[in-house]
Amino acid sequence: MARSTSVFVCSSCAHQEAKWHGQCPQCEEWNTLAEERAPSRAQGKRTAGPRSAASGPVVLRELASDSTPRLATGITELDRLLGGGIVPGSMVLLGGAPGIGKSTLITMALGLMAASGRSTLYISGEESAAQIRLRAERLEAGTAPGALDVPVLAETDLDAVLAVIESERPDVCVVDSVQTLACAELSGAAGTVGQVREVASRLIEVAKRTDTAIMLVGHVTKEGSLAGPRVLEHLVDCVLQFDGERERTYRTLRAIKNRFGATNDVGVFEMRDGGLVEVLDASERFVSEATRAPGSVVLAAMEGSRPLLVEVQALVSPSEMVPPRRLCSGVDRNRLALVLAVLARHAGVSTGSADVFVNVVGGVRVDEPGADLAIALAVASAASGSALTAPGDKPLCAFGELGLTGELRSVAHQLRREQEAEKFGLTELITPQRVGTLREALKLPNIGSRDLSARNAA
Repeated sequence: MARSTSVFVCSSCAHQEAKWHGQCPQCEEWNTLAEERAPSRAQGKRTAGPRSAASGPVVLRELASDSTPRLATGITELDRLLGGGIVPGSMVLLGGAPGIGKSTLITMALGLMAASGRSTLYISGEESAAQIRLRAERLEAGTAPGALDVPVLAETDLDAVLAVIESERPDVCVVDSVQTLACAELSGAAGTVGQVREVASRLIEVAKRTDTAIMLVGHVTKEGSLAGPRVLEHLVDCVLQFDGERERTYRTLRAIKNRFGATNDVGVFEMRDGGLVEVLDASERFVSEATRAPGSVVLAAMEGSRPLLVEVQALVSPSEMVPPRRLCSGVDRNRLALVLAVLARHAGVSTGSADVFVNVVGGVRVDEPGADLAIALAVASAASGSALTAPGDKPLCAFGELGLTGELRSVAHQLRREQEAEKFGLTELITPQRVGTLREALKLPNIGSRDLSARNAA
């Protein structure tokens, strides 16, 4: 019986099956198996990287410490997320929605590094060299002097790309994007699971051998996660997620994985005509723009190791729809439902017949439980029409996790949150250390002219 020449590979976990299944047996995702040509016997014998010359295990203490300096990109926020700069020979994956500014960011980084004397290389499978020059001209006149000095190669064949990297041996190489490169040995189209896995493996092999730092630009799915097999995120050393709304100027760069630094850190940028501009003190920008109107509260959030003050706004409006709408931007929708349930059950603030809208201003997304108290206060303020202001017409600042029984629970890095708030004159903080329950927080005299829970009950 002839051996099958194709296999079915899961796009989520890269699991392989001899025949098609509606559900992946490994990760249990639906409709993720795609047909690809089975790897040949010769291809299967090829190793993913060079073997060490050592004949056995080595004690770590006996190894010489690597004192190779990191490569500074010239973008302070990017260097901080990378742990101090790009590590030579490492692989960085940058993902984000279309049009969010990924190509602008990497062009800026390459231009600044070229201006500082580093050898760079830009490999593009999506744009021609003339199209890249148009963007480089705009950035050269604005935020990235040296952008026109970056060598560019418009190529989609993997073997040709690897040959150029081997011959040029740049300090930093950008591949935009990994989904556009294709290996001639595989029959699948560029961007399929097998192609992405093969491209990433061979690029890592070259990066380690030539000591070239490679930055991969990756696509995202309609759900917002990185496209391609999950093994791609495991192979690379660092994963950066570029988020934001194209209609707004603020962009956030978040470190999801980092073998050489901290994770969950965030950098804030502002998109302007001349490129991306770093917002080194984002808290000052957000606090100065706080509205101090009913439904507005400043949240002292933590993004990795960095405290960040952001404004949380809420709107409560009577609704004739059944059920009423619950819309949010920048916070988890399920978390909002939990906060509304606790408000109704333990604080007397009912929104069962009203539409509730919650937004984190500036396009910032907050995924930590410490935002619960700020959301609850903003919704209660919007429902009562009473503004939450501190003495001196300062915005009210709050943070804390909300328990299902109405109690306020402590969150991490309390001291750093308080110091960040005091830095901008927000000395009136509502924290779990100050009040024990949500009902007590709503009765504090400084957060409104009347008891918020009493006014909602009335």
